[in-house]
Amino acid sequence: MLVLSPIFIVTTIALAIANNGKPFFFQKRPGKNEHIFSIIKFKTMNDKKDAHGDLLSDAERLTAVGKFVRKTSLDEIPQLLNVLKGDMSLIGPRPLLPEYLPLYNLEQKKRHNVKPGITGWAQVNGRNAISWDDKFKLDVEYVNQQSFLFDLKILILTFKKVFVSEGINQAGQATATKFEGN
Repeated sequence: MLVLSPIFIVTTIALAIANNGKPFFFQKRPGKNEHIFSIIKFKTMNDKKDAHGDLLSDAERLTAVGKFVRKTSLDEIPQLLNVLKGDMSLIGPRPLLPEYLPLYNLEQKKRHNVKPGITGWAQVNGRNAISWDDKFKLDVEYVNQQSFLFDLKILILTFKKVFVSEGINQAGQATATKFEGN
């Protein structure tokens, strides 16, 4: 945290300006054993709404600063606080939305046998550019093969992926598409 503090401070200020004083995004997510916790990330989208009071699409709300923060994966830095609290690990399946819990099949539910991570096997194998099925298969593969060397491999591949900005978005999407179940 100390080493990243200058980046954290600059990013916080830039996002506070871009998002009317709201640099952080908090959301409930399921962790190990489906225990719900609050994840913290940098807020990359504004809260602009249409004439009916509905939020605009993700692509329309993604700010210029937010786009850069996502491309460089800086939006993940605040999750180090979740790691320090014990809700997350550095490596593990990414925590998804609680509304997905009843949609998982028995095999996909295994992703909750370990703490969720800031990065994981699915992230280094396509991130948001792969299908939900592939993402879940990779998450369960991680759960079944978890080891220090596997985590080290994922950490090294994460730095490579961030450096070349691969797989950030699904084709034609600002964010991942919603999981609709099997």
